[in-house]
Amino acid sequence: MLGVCARSAGSLTAAVFGKEFLPLSWPLVRCRNLQSAAPQELIQPANSHDEPAKVLTDSFGRKHSYLRISLTEKCSLRCVYCMPAEGVPLTPNEKLLSSDEIVHLATLFATFGVNKVRLTGGEPLVRKDTLDIVEKLSQIPQLETLGMTTNGLVLSRKLADLKKAGLTHLNISLDTMVPAKFEFLARRKGWQVVRKSIDQALEMGFQSLKASCILTFSCGTYAALLIPAALPAPFDLEIRFIEYMPFDGNKWSTKKLVSFEDMLSIIKKELPDLKRCQDEPNHTSKIFRVPGWMGRVGFITSMTEHFCGTCNRLRITADGNLKVCLFGNREVSLRDALRSKVSSDELLSIIGSAVMRKKFKHAGLEELSTLKNRPMILIGG
Repeated sequence: MLGVCARSAGSLTAAVFGKEFLPLSWPLVRCRNLQSAAPQELIQPANSHDEPAKVLTDSFGRKHSYLRISLTEKCSLRCVYCMPAEGVPLTPNEKLLSSDEIVHLATLFATFGVNKVRLTGGEPLVRKDTLDIVEKLSQIPQLETLGMTTNGLVLSRKLADLKKAGLTHLNISLDTMVPAKFEFLARRKGWQVVRKSIDQALEMGFQSLKASCILTFSCGTYAALLIPAALPAPFDLEIRFIEYMPFDGNKWSTKKLVSFEDMLSIIKKELPDLKRCQDEPNHTSKIFRVPGWMGRVGFITSMTEHFCGTCNRLRITADGNLKVCLFGNREVSLRDALRSKVSSDELLSIIGSAVMRKKFKHAGLEELSTLKNRPMILIGG
């Protein structure tokens, strides 16, 4: 099972939460102690010539080692950037991937080069068998990290079980530190619950805990950019700001986009010593840090400075479609292939062909806003 090294984290003080823009004075535990996984029968390459490095390598030489799997289309929030105001038609349960199908596909991808899996949704924790899925995925020897992206609403009561099952990384969405703005953005209440979940998650000692914030001009979330100024130097915490991205039904426009340059300019007024860190391989986030501080500030700049050239990500939707690009509308059904009982050769051919069709980069801003794609809720965050 994937192992983690636990360290106690101090709880939040009332003083920290006394200011509306001082949310995240929490330590981020970063320790790595991956124990040997329990032996299990793995899916073997169908042919001797199917080298792991080649099956998931596209025509531009990009090797795909990161798989994001959406567990459900359901969510307990209705965030304006993710869920259309009118909602979305949900796929019938029998047409969603079963837990066995998810584990089967993850094992196959791991055999051919994937070493990181992230579970998404919808909200992955609304699915009843999520813990079982986490436990089974954690037994895949090739996986170095097993993460989850969650809205945090039901996280607190499942943290201990998730940690025990083998989850190592957590990303929790928190777009504002003002409860009223949270309700406007999410169309639901729950700010206090999410805040509590993050505090408790730190006590559990996950290898990585990030708080992510999607910014738009119209939602009044500029105050969130003052968060890093309150980041205490002794704590290892990454606050991640994400540029607003266009998906069906979220009424995206360039006027709502807060660019990376604008974000950085505002933050540097509060933290003039903020310096760029060296980029990690295949990393989507531009990382900054104040010298001497453990805390970090990250920016995901999909719109203004794309990172397509080093993309190593693939996605499987809750209904079993493989998406090789977040913004691409070409998909292939792995669910249908599995249920048609295709051979290993045929399934690998389907996956390999899809990967080879991946474009070098996604379209530009204006074109993306007009392209037909799924709503974000149906892709997976």
